[in-house]
Amino acid sequence: MDRLIIDPEFRDKIPPLTEDEFTLLEENILSDGAVFSPLIVWDGTILDGHNRYEIIQKHPELTYAVHKLSFTNRYEALSWICKNQLGRRNLTPQQKKYLIGQRYEAEKMAHGGERVATVQNEPLPSSHKTRAQIANDTSTSESYVMRAGWYAQGVDAAEEALPGIKQEILTGTIKPTETAVAAVAKAERSARPQLAAALKKPKGSTKQEPEKPQPVYHKSEPASTKQSTLKQIREISAEMERPKVPTTEESLLHSIEAEVVSFTELCDHFFQEYPRLLSDDRYKQEVIRIMQTMKQYISKIEGGHTE
Repeated sequence: MDRLIIDPEFRDKIPPLTEDEFTLLEENILSDGAVFSPLIVWDGTILDGHNRYEIIQKHPELTYAVHKLSFTNRYEALSWICKNQLGRRNLTPQQKKYLIGQRYEAEKMAHGGERVATVQNEPLPSSHKTRAQIANDTSTSESYVMRAGWYAQGVDAAEEALPGIKQEILTGTIKPTETAVAAVAKAERSARPQLAAALKKPKGSTKQEPEKPQPVYHKSEPASTKQSTLKQIREISAEMERPKVPTTEESLLHSIEAEVVSFTELCDHFFQEYPRLLSDDRYKQEVIRIMQTMKQYISKIEGGHTE
């Protein structure tokens, strides 16, 4: 039997099987007397087939095959794992988002990270092209890919702070907001356990009494939850407002894009938690009036000047 390496980072990118699913897989393999799907490896390390390898170790009489792939570095290998897993049909929306985010982070690193142009007329950073390619491959958008990257970082940070929560998030057992998850990675390490634990707390339910939103605003527990969530969102915005000092126009474009995505995420959260902002015409008109400021600013830019 081949002595293959199990890399925890590679293994953890793959949605785990439930106990019943693993048992069924083992029963099917033993019934066949062989492992028909080959183990995919790179440099002796398993990329796909961790569960099958575990079964092979328990039953060394089984026959199996190993298919070797070649990559320049581990980030290319990580990207392959994510792309391979995204081909599965039984992914939850959370697992899909996580894998897209992990692929984005891996491919940025494979291309040298968040590189910036140092020579005039040099092409835009590779992260832009990477987002565009991934968005095209996954039928999403560039902003979705960027948010998925933040989400994936948050899931991993939460798992490090509170082992076991990653499985709960990705299986949909708990359903924290995307921004609340992302906030965990943006926070100081000392604050992460508390933020991760807060992900398990249910949001104040507006579905039970949609016609009576006022009690929700005044109950101490839901209000506390909302304040905690808003604090997490502010942490993300504050972190984005304090990036390393940009040195090129290209890096500034990246910062502007991140700010716009953060703002839309914040608005989405407000509209979800306070639906009357859009359902009540009085509030809706005020929302539109406020956002007209941004539209006017875009018009100034299009006109070639800003104040």
